[in-house]
Amino acid sequence: MQTDIQDRIVFVTGGANGIGRSIVTTFCQHGADVVFCDTDEDAGEQLCKELQDYRCTFYRIDVADKAALEKVVTDIFVKKGNIDIIINNVGISRFGDILDISVEDFENVLDINLRSVFITSKLLAKFRSENEDLNKYGRIINMASTRHQMSEPDSEAYAASKGGIVSLTHALAISLSKYNITVNCISPGWIDTGHYEIREEDHKQHPSNRVGVPKDITRACFFLCDPENNFINGQNIVIDGGMTKKMIYEE
Repeated sequence: MQTDIQDRIVFVTGGANGIGRSIVTTFCQHGADVVFCDTDEDAGEQLCKELQDYRCTFYRIDVADKAALEKVVTDIFVKKGNIDIIINNVGISRFGDILDISVEDFENVLDINLRSVFITSKLLAKFRSENEDLNKYGRIINMASTRHQMSEPDSEAYAASKGGIVSLTHALAISLSKYNITVNCISPGWIDTGHYEIREEDHKQHPSNRVGVPKDITRACFFLCDPENNFINGQNIVIDGGMTKKMIYEE
């Protein structure tokens, strides 16, 4: 990966584990100044310890807390003077029978997965509107999911949040173009983040003959942040080993 992100100021939500951890690590190792947040304090602090030779800052917050999220973003502006790249990676699933999932549960998933994207994007737009000299480069990358267009039972809240991210992404791309900020989203398929055992048949069902890994998503984020790739805008990039293109019938 040859993208020049040296000294870029990057903010990643949900950066302590899984895909987020991979993103934080890679961007730090390529010279970016990375700030990330997560609810997992132990994992966040451990990651910063592992990256102590790089610029890495961790905040323990729940992005469902609007005031806490706004405070972190504002703090970055004060301390760093800008945010070049926002990667809205945070997400929870909370699957369950529709008879058991409460309205409050549904709202909490949307607050974390979807509303946080709007909050961080709005704050960046406001800051850039007040600092026009910075409007030469900007990237927002939102983490959606292939579940925005295909579902298993009992996934209403998650599917709604990810579908909302896809739609919000193209709306933001149009609204934020005046600040030279591109906005795209990535829809991962099955990514092995180490939470369960992967079987051989799990790999083989994919046209790419393997389950995805966090680096697959990180590489796409890195590519989108290349200054020369600003003609990619408002898009949803599906990274799923071909699964959403595979016709499947039960025999």
